[in-house]
Amino acid sequence: MKYHQIDRKLFIKNRKNFAEKMQPKSLAVFNSNDIYPIGADSTMPFQQARDLFYLSGVDQDKSILVIFPDAPSEKHREMLFLTETNDHIAVWEGEKLTKEKALKVSGIKNVFWLKDFEKVFFEVMTQCDTVYFNTNEHYRANVETETREARFIKWCKQQFPAHRVAKSNPILQRLRSVKDPIELDLMQQACNITEKAFRRVLNFVKPGVWEYEIEAEYWHEMIRNRSKGFAYTPIIASGNNANVLHYIENNQQCKEGELILLDTGAEYANYASDLTRTIPVSGRYTKRQKEVYNAVNRVKNNATKMLVPGADWAEYHKEVGKLMTSELLGLGLLDKADVQNEDPEWPAYKKYFMHGTSHNIGLDTHDYGLLYEPMQANMVFTVEPGIYIPDEGFGIRLEDDVVIQEKGEPFNLMRNIPIEADEIEEIMNS
Repeated sequence: MKYHQIDRKLFIKNRKNFAEKMQPKSLAVFNSNDIYPIGADSTMPFQQARDLFYLSGVDQDKSILVIFPDAPSEKHREMLFLTETNDHIAVWEGEKLTKEKALKVSGIKNVFWLKDFEKVFFEVMTQCDTVYFNTNEHYRANVETETREARFIKWCKQQFPAHRVAKSNPILQRLRSVKDPIELDLMQQACNITEKAFRRVLNFVKPGVWEYEIEAEYWHEMIRNRSKGFAYTPIIASGNNANVLHYIENNQQCKEGELILLDTGAEYANYASDLTRTIPVSGRYTKRQKEVYNAVNRVKNNATKMLVPGADWAEYHKEVGKLMTSELLGLGLLDKADVQNEDPEWPAYKKYFMHGTSHNIGLDTHDYGLLYEPMQANMVFTVEPGIYIPDEGFGIRLEDDVVIQEKGEPFNLMRNIPIEADEIEEIMNS
């Protein structure tokens, strides 16, 4: 992996926290992701299952973690099953984790080869009453592919039909939503890489460049700073492309006088950052563009202050809607009649700002989080208001990643990334 090895104390703590939430005489199983085929002998780059990584630090395919706190034998209380490395694998793919290296990465002493899984698993299943399965229950999940985890669940139910089953996901939703200091450091590194890439782009953009050329500049800076690249598919949207919320073609030429919406966060050690800035192709905003830009920035700054312990997710978004309504009235995009006659289910401001303001971020760009519970310290959220005006040929979104604090305003992980319109102009014209 490109990233520096993570302190295994994080994964030891995460497993301990998970085990404390388990029922008596139960075990939990976590499978790695598959390497997904493209065609012929081509595959997609491997991405580790985030829950397995969160609990073990293992970033390798065909890996299984078993947690069984009440196992009669100490060697069965935490177990890793890995592909046994050999000379052939070392030559063709690079050496896989050895048992010694796996201990160093995860803090798990009991490492078995994958070929022994069914034998060992049968033994521990005779000693437990309940098995925790790990399913994806993220509120935005849309899974059409049968995962390695899904295949395991199907197999396990066939082999052990008398066992009770439970869900790992509710436990992990709660644990993963509050970040450990080690995780916050990793996310800060992801944001720092994003900053370097954004500053590179500010010095690169000029009339006539293509969106994909800008994307290439990001890739270059991210890779050279130990990132695998983007944490999500990047949006490089010039002109009216910015009014397509998930525009990813990135194939148009950037013209003088246009704005470019850049939604482009780096990952580091599987942790995501999520940045959006909107910059002028020509290095200067027009008067109207700057008016709208500053309105979005004011909404972002005021919305950020609302992210405090105890805040309610639904109420937060209602309050941000009020801020945005006020700004849209000031810009002349709404009038008082629009607001007075609005549909409560789709307020007037939604014509120009139709998406949510914030989401959890961590190992996933849209990370796990219990949105129906009050916010807590050390949760990390994006803040990303926008105003989209197709009739005027541009859209503006601004986004930072912030950490809720015990007291006071959130800590901005992107505090050093230029955002004020005047600063962006100054850098682009220096």
